[in-house]
Amino acid sequence: MNFRNDCLGSARVRVLAMAPSPSRTFFDHEREQKEEEVLMIYLDYNATTPLCDAAREAMLPYLNRHFGNPSSIHAAGRAARAAIDDARDKLAALLHAKPGEIIFTGGATESCNLGVLGLARCASSRAGHIISNKAEHHAVLNAVEHLENREGFEVTWLNVSKTGMLDLDQLANSIRPETKLVSIMTANNETGVIQPMREISQICRDRGVLLHSDVVQAFGKLDIDVSLVDAGSFAAHKFYGPKGTGFLFLRSGLPIEPIMFGGAHENQRRPGTENVAGVAGMAAAAEWVLHDADAERQRQAQLRDDFWTRIEKVFADTQQNGDPAHRLANTLNVSFIGVDSETMLMALDLEGVCASSGSACMVGSVRASHVLLAMGLPMESARSAIRFSLGRRTTAEEIANAADALERIAKRTKEAREYALA
Repeated sequence: MNFRNDCLGSARVRVLAMAPSPSRTFFDHEREQKEEEVLMIYLDYNATTPLCDAAREAMLPYLNRHFGNPSSIHAAGRAARAAIDDARDKLAALLHAKPGEIIFTGGATESCNLGVLGLARCASSRAGHIISNKAEHHAVLNAVEHLENREGFEVTWLNVSKTGMLDLDQLANSIRPETKLVSIMTANNETGVIQPMREISQICRDRGVLLHSDVVQAFGKLDIDVSLVDAGSFAAHKFYGPKGTGFLFLRSGLPIEPIMFGGAHENQRRPGTENVAGVAGMAAAAEWVLHDADAERQRQAQLRDDFWTRIEKVFADTQQNGDPAHRLANTLNVSFIGVDSETMLMALDLEGVCASSGSACMVGSVRASHVLLAMGLPMESARSAIRFSLGRRTTAEEIANAADALERIAKRTKEAREYALA
């Protein structure tokens, strides 16, 4: 099977129908092969986004002519360093931050690990108290668990409601004199639930506690105010930039302990030669995704709601997961009760629809979502959940076609059940 992806548009999957025969040459088969094109509907933008043209164009010079190491002092190195500096200035301006508050990393997981581990460890005593919640992405969840299990930190795991919202009273009451860090994600990658970061920030400020936030799913979809946090993690490929590139916002004046060693890059906070092309592409993508962001949110929210209306009509036993009033405009998490998520994902894939059962960072595994279980959903609901996430190039036609595909799946599911009961 050969795949061809069109940037920021529909992708087409070419299904090659070719029966090899040992008595014929490869070229005979090549001439005789038949191709059937099936339109692929991509509804998994929370997993990753296609590279936008602005990012690609910004990257090309540093993949070709300007290939120098930004730490080198000769002309080739200076050209690369200028790209790094320009990207840092651009990102800082977009976030109303200072250039020195931007630390380039290899992506979201490293940014979250640096924010959590680097801030928690940066104190005179090597242990202390941390607050987070069980609905976080594993990049934060596992980092906090490491501190708890391996480095002697105490952790308070906050509860979330059935709609995924944090309990602010529990947060306030959980902070102690020895609390070093609170880490709460701005918007959940699976449900799209948006936490009240202004109120969370005020609670932490009033008590003198550092606040880190995983902002990975929120940037480009919400208005981000980095003044509310002490550290924030970002990833380029979630906002139409390249994979393997991200950054950590770290409030000016805050010390942080590196989690890697080997050089004095990024002002001695993150060693390793910077990904010049990736950084240039990330800054261009950030600028691009913020253009007309408000109108785009409204458009995606309408498409999402139209999609849900169609789903409700064809599946009798479904439920939306996540606070309907406080969630990302592009995210729809649905439990198809009675149909496990793996079966549904396979059925959708055969229909040419790309979706997921939750985080894309679990190496292709399909398991009950830890986020939905943290919200108190029954196992049956958690095991039957599918996440649909829309993007800049999602069209009304694609949503209608995806709904038609679900209608066909519903019909087949009903027929299979009737046959099994006959």
